[in-house]
Amino acid sequence: MHILRDENGNLIPHGAHDHDHHDHDHAAACDAGCGNCEPESGKCKDQTFALLNYMVQHNTQHAAEAEKMAGQLENQGLADVAAQIREGVTEYQKGNMYLNIALTLYKEHLKEKAGEEH
Repeated sequence: MHILRDENGNLIPHGAHDHDHHDHDHAAACDAGCGNCEPESGKCKDQTFALLNYMVQHNTQHAAEAEKMAGQLENQGLADVAAQIREGVTEYQKGNMYLNIALTLYKEHLKEKAGEEH
Protein backbone atom coordinates (compact mmCIF):
# COMPACT_ATOMS: atom_id res chain seq x y z
CA MET A 1 0.00 0.00 0.00
CA HIS A 2 1.18 3.52 -0.70
CA ILE A 3 1.34 4.73 2.90
CA LEU A 4 4.06 7.26 3.39
CA ARG A 5 4.98 9.17 6.50
CA ASP A 6 6.91 12.36 6.98
CA GLU A 7 9.89 12.73 9.33
CA ASN A 8 7.47 13.08 12.30
CA GLY A 9 5.53 9.92 11.48
CA ASN A 10 2.51 11.79 10.13
CA LEU A 11 0.67 10.28 7.18
CA ILE A 12 1.32 11.93 3.83
CA PRO A 13 -1.77 11.89 1.57
CA HIS A 14 -1.41 9.95 -1.68
CA GLY A 15 -0.22 12.33 -4.37
CA ALA A 16 1.42 14.73 -1.92
CA HIS A 17 4.68 12.85 -1.68
CA ASP A 18 7.69 13.58 -3.81
CA HIS A 19 8.90 10.09 -4.67
CA ASP A 20 8.55 8.99 -8.26
CA HIS A 21 5.44 6.81 -7.90
CA HIS A 22 3.56 8.72 -10.60
CA ASP A 23 6.56 9.94 -12.51
CA HIS A 24 7.85 6.65 -13.86
CA ASP A 25 8.86 6.26 -17.45
CA HIS A 26 5.51 5.03 -18.70
CA ALA A 27 7.19 3.55 -21.76
CA ALA A 28 8.89 1.08 -19.44
CA ALA A 29 5.43 -0.38 -18.72
CA CYS A 30 5.27 -1.89 -22.19
CA ASP A 31 4.80 -5.63 -22.20
CA ALA A 32 6.57 -7.89 -24.66
CA GLY A 33 3.33 -8.82 -26.43
CA CYS A 34 2.60 -5.56 -28.23
CA GLY A 35 5.01 -6.16 -31.09
CA ASN A 36 6.11 -2.56 -30.90
CA CYS A 37 9.03 -2.76 -28.47
CA GLU A 38 12.66 -1.86 -28.98
CA PRO A 39 14.44 -4.93 -27.57
CA GLU A 40 17.75 -3.14 -27.13
CA SER A 41 16.24 -0.51 -24.85
CA GLY A 42 13.31 -2.46 -23.44
CA LYS A 43 11.06 0.48 -24.24
CA CYS A 44 7.90 0.71 -26.24
CA LYS A 45 7.95 2.84 -29.38
CA ASP A 46 4.26 3.56 -28.87
CA GLN A 47 3.68 5.81 -25.86
CA THR A 48 -0.11 5.38 -26.05
CA PHE A 49 0.15 1.60 -25.76
CA ALA A 50 2.67 1.85 -22.93
CA LEU A 51 0.58 4.36 -20.98
CA LEU A 52 -2.63 2.37 -21.40
CA ASN A 53 -0.86 -0.80 -20.29
CA TYR A 54 0.59 1.06 -17.29
CA MET A 55 -2.84 2.42 -16.34
CA VAL A 56 -4.38 -1.06 -16.28
CA GLN A 57 -1.59 -2.39 -14.06
CA HIS A 58 -1.68 0.67 -11.81
CA ASN A 59 -5.46 0.57 -11.36
CA THR A 60 -5.30 -3.14 -10.54
CA GLN A 61 -2.82 -2.38 -7.77
CA HIS A 62 -5.00 0.40 -6.36
CA ALA A 63 -8.09 -1.83 -6.41
CA ALA A 64 -6.20 -4.50 -4.46
CA GLU A 65 -5.02 -1.90 -1.93
CA ALA A 66 -8.56 -0.59 -1.49
CA GLU A 67 -9.94 -4.12 -1.03
CA LYS A 68 -7.33 -4.80 1.65
CA MET A 69 -8.28 -1.54 3.37
CA ALA A 70 -11.95 -2.50 3.25
CA GLY A 71 -11.15 -5.78 4.99
CA GLN A 72 -9.24 -3.97 7.72
CA LEU A 73 -12.06 -1.49 8.25
CA GLU A 74 -14.62 -4.27 8.37
CA ASN A 75 -12.52 -5.99 11.07
CA GLN A 76 -12.67 -2.71 13.03
CA GLY A 77 -16.47 -2.79 12.96
CA LEU A 78 -16.78 -0.21 10.18
CA ALA A 79 -18.78 -2.34 7.76
CA ASP A 80 -20.55 0.68 6.24
CA VAL A 81 -17.22 2.29 5.36
CA ALA A 82 -15.89 -1.01 4.02
CA ALA A 83 -18.99 -1.42 1.86
CA GLN A 84 -18.44 1.97 0.23
CA ILE A 85 -14.81 1.16 -0.48
CA ARG A 86 -15.85 -2.15 -2.01
CA GLU A 87 -18.30 -0.29 -4.25
CA GLY A 88 -15.34 1.80 -5.39
CA VAL A 89 -13.32 -1.38 -6.01
CA THR A 90 -16.16 -2.65 -8.20
CA GLU A 91 -15.97 0.54 -10.23
CA TYR A 92 -12.17 0.22 -10.53
CA GLN A 93 -12.67 -3.30 -11.84
CA LYS A 94 -15.36 -2.19 -14.26
CA GLY A 95 -13.20 0.64 -15.56
CA ASN A 96 -10.25 -1.71 -15.90
CA MET A 97 -12.38 -4.09 -17.93
CA TYR A 98 -12.96 -1.32 -20.47
CA LEU A 99 -9.30 -0.31 -20.42
CA ASN A 100 -8.32 -3.94 -21.02
CA ILE A 101 -10.69 -4.15 -23.98
CA ALA A 102 -9.22 -0.92 -25.35
CA LEU A 103 -5.70 -2.27 -24.81
CA THR A 104 -6.54 -5.48 -26.68
CA LEU A 105 -8.12 -3.57 -29.56
CA TYR A 106 -5.17 -1.17 -29.71
CA LYS A 107 -2.73 -4.08 -29.75
CA GLU A 108 -4.65 -5.58 -32.68
CA HIS A 109 -4.46 -2.26 -34.55
CA LEU A 110 -0.71 -2.15 -33.96
CA LYS A 111 -0.36 -5.67 -35.38
CA GLU A 112 -2.47 -4.78 -38.42
CA LYS A 113 -0.42 -1.66 -39.02
CA ALA A 114 2.83 -3.62 -38.73
CA GLY A 115 1.49 -6.20 -41.20
CA GLU A 116 0.63 -3.47 -43.71
CA GLU A 117 4.13 -2.03 -43.51
CA HIS A 118 5.77 -5.33 -44.43
